[in-house]
Amino acid sequence: MTDALAYAGIYTSEFVSPEPWRMVTAAFLHSTGFLLHIGFNMYALWIMGQALEPLLGRARFLALYLIAAFGGSVAVLLLTNPLQGVVGASGAVFGLFGAMLIVQRRRGGDVRQLVVLIAINTVLGFVVPGISWQAHLGGLLAGGAAAAIIAYTPRSPRRSLIQWAGLTGLTLVLVALTVVGANLVASPF
Repeated sequence: MTDALAYAGIYTSEFVSPEPWRMVTAAFLHSTGFLLHIGFNMYALWIMGQALEPLLGRARFLALYLIAAFGGSVAVLLLTNPLQGVVGASGAVFGLFGAMLIVQRRRGGDVRQLVVLIAINTVLGFVVPGISWQAHLGGLLAGGAAAAIIAYTPRSPRRSLIQWAGLTGLTLVLVALTVVGANLVASPF
């Protein structure tokens, strides 16, 4: 099952039959090689979800999570070997970290502990084998951007419409980056 849904840049290129859905499905899988990693991801998802979902609402929280997962895969496409497969929720979880940072800043909260948490987890992506720092970076940036769209949209009767339009625009930017990245993939054969 994991092999059928994992993501690698090759799956968005012209060299195999394209399977772009893998850019999101990979976020719902995890490697059995490092069970502590899935434990950390699920704990972070639980903690961040409990804090963010009530602030954003279910639909916006889900959209942010999916956009962050997609953003993680876009970064994998642009920054890694196209044959290197990835699975896991880390990109999406980093997106929640980025979202919490943006939301807390918007609310005037102290973000120092969150910055330390992001820094420690970023370092782990470089020193622990099998963890994709590229997915972490892409998820962090996409999740932060999605949260900024939600948090900084001025209050008005059309606020919800503007937020959803902004999230749609962000998704289209990620799609455009996917097209660019797919065209940059060199033939592995």
